[in-house]
Amino acid sequence: MNLQQLRYVVATAEHRTMTDAARSLYIAQPALSRAIRDLERELGMTLFARSGRGVVVTAQGRRVVKLAKEALDAVREIEALSSHGHSEAELRIASTPSLEPGLAGRLLPAYSAEHPGVRVHIVRCDGRDGVVNAIRDQRADLGLTDLPVPADLVSHPLERQEIVLISPPGMDLPNPVPMSRLNGMRLVLPIPGSARRREFDALFAKYSVTPVPTVQLDERGNWLNTVRSGAASLLWYRGMAEQATRAGLVVRPLDPSVRRVIAIVHARRRLPAIAQEFLSVAEGGSAA
Repeated sequence: MNLQQLRYVVATAEHRTMTDAARSLYIAQPALSRAIRDLERELGMTLFARSGRGVVVTAQGRRVVKLAKEALDAVREIEALSSHGHSEAELRIASTPSLEPGLAGRLLPAYSAEHPGVRVHIVRCDGRDGVVNAIRDQRADLGLTDLPVPADLVSHPLERQEIVLISPPGMDLPNPVPMSRLNGMRLVLPIPGSARRREFDALFAKYSVTPVPTVQLDERGNWLNTVRSGAASLLWYRGMAEQATRAGLVVRPLDPSVRRVIAIVHARRRLPAIAQEFLSVAEGGSAA
């Protein structure tokens, strides 16, 4: 048994399908299936059982998965200790576009001041699902996103950030904007069926308003450009207000105020020392 086999076991248990696990490991699905079968023969036990299109962990497999995670955590911690305090130490943090300004402008400088030998790499993700996947696929040690996140991740709430209305100039709107004024308003919204869209739809249902979804896309980098074109308004975080104002757009709060919890999230495993230290710094400040 080797570390590669342990990574295969953990990935398969976390993703519940061989296809998704293989994709996260950047290997072909037949190669992963063959490696798992070889390991099962070596151990003399069945780790996974087929269930529909996916797999489930057997009772024996659960114990192996638990030990595999502990072994991989120990290896990561040893690697972190060996590079801690040297220029090659790297901390990977996944972030959504709307929260990256707070991460880069406030949290990173505070952390770097205390740990100048650690290089921080921001893994840019197009939304909460991207942050979750980056952590699950071990492309990031930590993630900065809004809640909720799946139960297999641990969350450390940092703050509650306000959602505001960003509009083209010239719109005749009060400040703050009553929720009732969203009824019939042309908005940029996430694509139907996405988790983010369901949250917006629940918000609209709560206040009995029906906006007009003029543009529906998840490429957030284009949202402000869409508003700048005059096509629609946008509901987004207060943290993006400065960028919106620089673009010549108008930012107004909502009435009643709507806020979302922002948190640092990570997998349910022991964090590398440099990630634990970043978490300590973050919990003493804010991503606002």
